[in-house]
Amino acid sequence: MGSLSSPLLVLVFAAGAVATWIAGTALSKTTDVLDRRFGFGEALGGVVLLAVAGSLPEIAITVSAAAKGHLGLAAGNLIGGVAVQTLVLVICDAVASRDEALTYLVGNLVPVVEGLLVISLVCGVLMGSLLPESTSIGPVSPASIGIVLAWFSGIYAINHARKSPRWKIEMPGSRPGRPHRRVAHSAEKPTRLSESTARAVSVFLVGCAVTLVSGVVLEVTGNDLANRAHINGVIFGATVLAVATALPEISSGVAAVRLGDNELAVADIFGGNAFQVTLFLVADLIAWKPVLPTAGSQNAWLAVLGIALTVIYAFGVVIRRERCVARLGTDSILAIALFGLGIAGLVVVHA
Repeated sequence: MGSLSSPLLVLVFAAGAVATWIAGTALSKTTDVLDRRFGFGEALGGVVLLAVAGSLPEIAITVSAAAKGHLGLAAGNLIGGVAVQTLVLVICDAVASRDEALTYLVGNLVPVVEGLLVISLVCGVLMGSLLPESTSIGPVSPASIGIVLAWFSGIYAINHARKSPRWKIEMPGSRPGRPHRRVAHSAEKPTRLSESTARAVSVFLVGCAVTLVSGVVLEVTGNDLANRAHINGVIFGATVLAVATALPEISSGVAAVRLGDNELAVADIFGGNAFQVTLFLVADLIAWKPVLPTAGSQNAWLAVLGIALTVIYAFGVVIRRERCVARLGTDSILAIALFGLGIAGLVVVHA
């Protein structure tokens, strides 16, 4: 696509983003239907399958970028995506209620545990970026392996906590909604998709194909646009590209809070962020070299920004400030300010 003019390249990038949004939204709906039909999420293997389905744009971009040696773009998209996708909660907050903050409505501490898992995994990313390439196990960084193992352990513990909680909490005024999507919502009306397993499987497979192709298109056009604009690949991957791949999360998050599933909206964002950083193992295998040691200072800055934004919302779920200003809770206002400062700081941090 390097022969295309810049305006046409922007149009192709925008088309890839729209296709990612539409296909990602379809994937979200069909995974919900298939999860209810087959009970995928009851087992750890099902959780993995659903996590992979929800992260196909990031998988496509990671594979495409790593295969071409665009490691800064791949790392920036994975690490910066944590911060950008956490900021999706600002949109969910604005939609959830006019007078009550999203974190006030959550009414459950499980999303906080998921936030802690995100923080621990991103800490693993930071530690891995400090390791020299000589510590690799073949083409793979030991940190990439450790992140995947920690993710599996964390998901197992969270699933156990959901099924058999060892504590009881009271959060007056909260409206958490469904604990998971396997419970049918009374406000949801049957559709042709939900009534036919064959149709749901077909849409799921088409959505996977479109998402993967769109992810490659976004990576190729995005890298060309970044080079033409003389924008660092890390910055482009952490901002424009991360926003494009976060479009399905925006759609599914807004749909969740409109149904009153406030806990699910927060849990889905934290759950997606936790899985996303496990893709460094995929990047290592595709690039055939450890990617984390090449991350650099800018990705370290982004990792800390992602941790800080996660802390803000996890803190908000526990503290439960009810009041809203312009439909946003205090935590969302703070998150916007911090994200702005973080992106501004990214420009002056050396790669």
